[in-house]
Amino acid sequence: MAKLSKDHVVRFGVVGCGRIAQSHLQALSTLPEAKLTAVVENRAAAGKAVSEEYKCGLFADFRDPALLERIDAVIVCTPPNLHHGIGRHFLERGIPVLCEKPLTISSADARDLVAVSSQKDVVLMMASKFRYVDDIIKSKAIIESGILGRIILYENSFCSRINMADRWNSQKEVSGGGVLIDNGSHSADIARYLVGPIVDVHAQAGPQIQGRDVEDTIRVQFLSKSGVLGTFDLSWSITKESKNYIQVFGSEGTLQVGWKGSRYCQEGSSKWIPFGTGYDKTRAFASQHSNFIDCIKGRDRAVITPEDSLASVQVVEAAYRSAGRNNWTRVEQG
Repeated sequence: MAKLSKDHVVRFGVVGCGRIAQSHLQALSTLPEAKLTAVVENRAAAGKAVSEEYKCGLFADFRDPALLERIDAVIVCTPPNLHHGIGRHFLERGIPVLCEKPLTISSADARDLVAVSSQKDVVLMMASKFRYVDDIIKSKAIIESGILGRIILYENSFCSRINMADRWNSQKEVSGGGVLIDNGSHSADIARYLVGPIVDVHAQAGPQIQGRDVEDTIRVQFLSKSGVLGTFDLSWSITKESKNYIQVFGSEGTLQVGWKGSRYCQEGSSKWIPFGTGYDKTRAFASQHSNFIDCIKGRDRAVITPEDSLASVQVVEAAYRSAGRNNWTRVEQG
């Protein structure tokens, strides 16, 4: 893939104008090196509203050849069952792809996108906003410094009561599953970043409170390659009132990542050391877009590699197998 010049403003196309697209659009508008030049949406009213607000082209079909003349890169914000086909279409034509999580519903499709990206030398990234949160980046540095000792336990919770009755996220044929594939894609990616590759999982679904055909609460236990024991608690039907969404327990200290700030404490001390400013969604999205642009221009490496994106899909896939069998299940690697 030919790298864009340093001064080139990257022309973006956004495929899909639903909820998550609004966050991408808002973040893109803050970046001087990015310009929205096209949106793709087959719902006429939704597409027209975005194209008029951002003064960009509107296309009803991502396969329209005229679209390729208007863009340098795309952000895929459609439901997950469409990610593979759309992502492959653009990668084959040399267009870098930033795809919303999950990268795909199946690891076979994810592996295919990674292969095409490599063959065509085109940037492929899964959108995983938490990897661009300053507190999580700082947490990685603290863990790697060794001041917490050997990491033993890891906990992550994304539990917030949401009515899923009218949302495609709870339609299995569209989303690929329920809260596990929806929020677990983030959980798997963050855990891989902080404590290393996940090799085994054991998942158990809770009661289906909302009457959908997918899980609305699930607990995933995991074992990392380095021996860390961890859990993800994920739910659309309960709210865990906690200021922290990640806790890391080491032999010589504890670290907590919170929504409004983070902190750590070393063994033998009662003093917590605060760091970070908490979770800023727009800032996280913009940071990911900046990294994506830097990769396209060949001046930086991807924070989330294609291999990271594939690994997230593989962990979720293994967790679904485990939930069906009620046993520990090995995660496919690579």
